[in-house]
Amino acid sequence: MGSSKALQTKRYRAFLDRLRKARLDAGLTQVEAAERLGRPQTWVSKCELGERRVDFVEAEDFAAAYGVALDALASRGRRGDK
Repeated sequence: MGSSKALQTKRYRAFLDRLRKARLDAGLTQVEAAERLGRPQTWVSKCELGERRVDFVEAEDFAAAYGVALDALASRGRRGDK
């Protein structure tokens, strides 16, 4: 599991905001997203809340499930978010 400090960075929180927004923009509930991902709804919730660290491969899975390019979830080279 990732460090708790990393989970609290502005940059990671912004990633979680983009992750949730991508799901909502796709018109999906957490239950529907979980079904697409083959995971329980609680897993999606924990990911979105930052209770569970999302790794790169999982970010790819989220992007595919939500029908967005992976870079839609990326920070796009933003600096200063620490």
